[in-house]
Amino acid sequence: MESTGSRAQSVQQQRNRLASSPSPPLNVNLGGGPNANSTSTMYIESDALSHHHQQQQPQPHGRSNNNSGHHRSHSITNAAATSFVNLLDGFTSRVSTAVSVAGGTSSMSLMSTQSAASTPGSTHSIASLTSMGSLGTTANALYSSIGSALNSITSPIQAAAAAATATTTEVVVAAASVITNHLSSPTSGTPPHGLGGDDDEDCDDCEEDEDDAVDNDGHIAAPTPSKSWAENKIIVQEMRKKLSPLSSMVPTNVQFRHLSDGRARCYFVGSPPQNWETTLLFADINMQQQDEQQLLIQRQDGESGVGIPTTSAESPTGGPSQSSFHFGPLHRPKLSWNPLLQQPIPSAHVSSTSTSTSGGSSCPYAREFQLLQERKRLSTWGITCYELHKPSGKLVFPCFNDLYQCLDTGYNSGLLFPTQLRTCPQWTALDPQICPQNSDMIAYISDCDLFVTHTLSGHEKRLTYTSSGRHSYPDDALSAGVPSYVMQEEFSRYQGFWWQPHSDDGVYRIVYEEVDETEVSLYTFPSSTAVHGRVDEYRFPRTGSTNAKSKLKLVQFVLNESLQISEICIKDLPYSLLAVFSWLEYIVRVGWTPDANYVWVQGLDRKQQRLDLFLIPLDNFCESYSSQVSTPTDSIGDHSWRSLYSRTITPLQVIYTEKSESWINVHDMLYILEVSDTSVTYVWASEETGFRHLYLVTSSLVLANANGQSDAGTPSAPQQQQPSFVEQSALQPRIINKVALTSGEWEVLARNIWLDKPNQLVYFVGLRDTPLEKHLYVVSLQRPEHIRLLTEPGYSYLVEFDDECSLMLLVYCNIQRLPSCKVMRVNQTCQNGGVNGIQISLMGYLHEGGKPEPQYCPQIFRPQLPSGDIVYAMVYKPHNFEMGVKYPTVLNVYGGPEVQTVNNTFKGKHQLRMHMLAAQGYCVICIDSRGSRHRGKRFESHIRGRMGQVELPDQVDALRILADQLGYIDMERVAIHGWSYGGYLSLMGLVQFPQIFKVAIAGAPVTDWKYYDTGYTERYMDLPHQNEAGYAAGSVLNYINSFPEEENRLLLIHGLIDENVHFHHTSRLISALNKANKPYSLHLFPEERHSLRNLESNKNYETKLLSFLQNL
Repeated sequence: MESTGSRAQSVQQQRNRLASSPSPPLNVNLGGGPNANSTSTMYIESDALSHHHQQQQPQPHGRSNNNSGHHRSHSITNAAATSFVNLLDGFTSRVSTAVSVAGGTSSMSLMSTQSAASTPGSTHSIASLTSMGSLGTTANALYSSIGSALNSITSPIQAAAAAATATTTEVVVAAASVITNHLSSPTSGTPPHGLGGDDDEDCDDCEEDEDDAVDNDGHIAAPTPSKSWAENKIIVQEMRKKLSPLSSMVPTNVQFRHLSDGRARCYFVGSPPQNWETTLLFADINMQQQDEQQLLIQRQDGESGVGIPTTSAESPTGGPSQSSFHFGPLHRPKLSWNPLLQQPIPSAHVSSTSTSTSGGSSCPYAREFQLLQERKRLSTWGITCYELHKPSGKLVFPCFNDLYQCLDTGYNSGLLFPTQLRTCPQWTALDPQICPQNSDMIAYISDCDLFVTHTLSGHEKRLTYTSSGRHSYPDDALSAGVPSYVMQEEFSRYQGFWWQPHSDDGVYRIVYEEVDETEVSLYTFPSSTAVHGRVDEYRFPRTGSTNAKSKLKLVQFVLNESLQISEICIKDLPYSLLAVFSWLEYIVRVGWTPDANYVWVQGLDRKQQRLDLFLIPLDNFCESYSSQVSTPTDSIGDHSWRSLYSRTITPLQVIYTEKSESWINVHDMLYILEVSDTSVTYVWASEETGFRHLYLVTSSLVLANANGQSDAGTPSAPQQQQPSFVEQSALQPRIINKVALTSGEWEVLARNIWLDKPNQLVYFVGLRDTPLEKHLYVVSLQRPEHIRLLTEPGYSYLVEFDDECSLMLLVYCNIQRLPSCKVMRVNQTCQNGGVNGIQISLMGYLHEGGKPEPQYCPQIFRPQLPSGDIVYAMVYKPHNFEMGVKYPTVLNVYGGPEVQTVNNTFKGKHQLRMHMLAAQGYCVICIDSRGSRHRGKRFESHIRGRMGQVELPDQVDALRILADQLGYIDMERVAIHGWSYGGYLSLMGLVQFPQIFKVAIAGAPVTDWKYYDTGYTERYMDLPHQNEAGYAAGSVLNYINSFPEEENRLLLIHGLIDENVHFHHTSRLISALNKANKPYSLHLFPEERHSLRNLESNKNYETKLLSFLQNL
């Protein structure tokens, strides 16, 4: 082993060599702008800055690029430093002038220049980078001005060198470094929409470590942090305190309500200052105020986030019209966050001293509520959702296992006092829904059955009797109104019953899903309440096994004069949906048509390659038993269907069918515009072109008569004695018209479209400009060739509209800006209602996010894989970054489908561990390899049938490209770390690339896909018996002999009550490792599920993470 003294001596010798080695001159090439034939690039090249360039153009030590043939080593004096500052100030001024000349339309071009300049050895094409935003028509002027500004530095630098009695190469190296830091400084005028920013401000605070190692390419290896457990505990605690201000005040669950006095009230869920629990808040908007702001005008200084596009004609190329953004003075009205409810909210089930920060023994929430939080991925506690009846102002929300209500008239002088709804005291009440036609009627789920209560009379009624009430989980396999586990977890449907929107006969109706899990396997876990000796049982369908069976039923009732719920009647379909659609496996979406005459359903097959959208007419539901039946068992047997004769029956109607060779991504993009006796018109999203786009579709309907003869002339079977509910002619979609509203190699997001019916406009969120940013667009139903961008490039947006599309709330941010939130008014100024007539004015800010310290702003890169595909990567530089130093690196991996980890949004507290590691001297990298979302079906389906086999080669290729490009990633010290699918890939990384990954930290990993659920696994891997080779190759358990023999290279982390990725996965891996006598470390959380919810558990995990990474 090398002694400390010799090691320090070698370090000093290497630094002397770096100081005396020649450096090529600063090379600035802007190549004539975006219209030039050659690729436009910008380089800052030197031995100290670019290892990549050094490999391409090696220079022998001791030789200089100047004519003297030798190199003199001198210090750069204060006079030279002063000259650099003056030069940079002049450069900044010239760039600002160039931006003005370009009319402010080339902001993304300036971003690209800055990103390239601040990236050592960057060879990114500016043309490629600027494809993420629109360059103005005067961008060439910007390029020319910037080029002149940069080239003008050469002569003054030489003068500064002479003043400093130093060689030009010394000054160039220093100047390049200073320019890099200056361009990325938050005070240097960097545009707010840059996709990168150096965080080198901390470099001056770093002390030299004489024990640093020197690698063979001249870089110094930064030491791996080495601290005690107690020291790491303090680090975790302090970092959490430091990062807590980055937790922005971002509203969620936003709804607008218009009041009679001209105000609009915006309701939302949020956390007030100095309070960690979420609650109901509101802000009032004066709709009668004059638009003092005129159109939404935005400052370019980055203090705000949304520009208003001008009314522009279609592009000269005939494509979608491009919006231009204007900047200028802006009055910034504030909208105050007002608490709606008195606090604290009383609870019959929880004392005021109870804590609610845990998913374990100290959690006051019932198991059903905990599981719903897990399925929804909600990490907050308190009031997390609410129901609002907009006409009346009635609000209903669950809190601490109970339901509460209050009435907001809009003119209350103080806080509202919520009252507890009368529900069954022994069971938890979930999923409250207000009846659309009577706000006093509220339905909810309790003990897996459907209940309804009348809030004025206090009368409550149980509507269904699927649960036996014996509280024996194996015996209670039926439920009403509760989606199965797979439906919630893998298809994101949490609702199991739906009120009829209106009726004309005084009858209240609810369609609900009845789920039968009798044949679904039952598994046992330690109790979530941590009571000694108790266990919890769960139904969980492993891949290849039997799924839950679902059917749709209807319950109806009336409200009599004494406000009592009576005449309850359960109606069923006289046919089985499975008999009609033999391929049907999942009922993934359900709802009512606007006319309330049909229930629409999306049905999916087991392999998830076929989806049918069909309509069930209301008259297809027939009575099977009524409230006169004493118990549900009395009605079991042959149903005697009533009212089937002497009336016209409309058959079941299929209106759209979609098929895919890979899989179908289920979405919520259905908006039914009009239903008549003969047709239905709707907006629908499809991925038939390889990218999700919107279509305006009209399908014809078939009407059957009482004699079983359809209007299409199809005779019924001779033996049929009753009207036909199923006609073959109605089981094939009969599409009359289909118009693509959007198109191209980009996708529309899978949720939320808003229709302005009077103006025939569709608002949607998509990724047309870049897959890294979500933007708001509008398209006309009458002229779909025109798509207009309504948000400023350089930010990513979350959007909510009111019902009339006259108000919208935008939450926006980027990697250099904390989230901000504002409310805007949408006006239509054209009589023909076109997209160019839309004007948007600012109503006020709910929150303005500032600019974080630069070390919390990661950079985005776009390496190109050997396959030719571009992937995106995010790099968190170590906070103690120094040029010429290589740092231990952590690849934070997810790598699976349905997730995008790299985008132009501020990560902040949601990526706390990334910032924590960077603060401790690690370089942290996230890569979205092929298989991730928002890049189209071809990109996403790369993993089809081969999960675990193709993700890591992409990750490693991108990592190597970044290492070559950046020069500060130490490929000898790389750890891989992830959770869930990322935990699975962490294990695969250690066995597939042991020479790359020295340490693997796997949290809650899948180890064999045979043990995961049906809905997820079969979507991407097919059924086990149809892809045996793929399942075998994707099982970690088949690579046991490839795990390393060295200690401290593998850490396994898991929660014992994880009902998603069961601890069985880790248990099987441990057993196999033990049999193979392989070393590993294990860290368990006995009272945690798939997500760590307890604050102390999170701190413990983060301390363990820092501690184990010291093995790098």
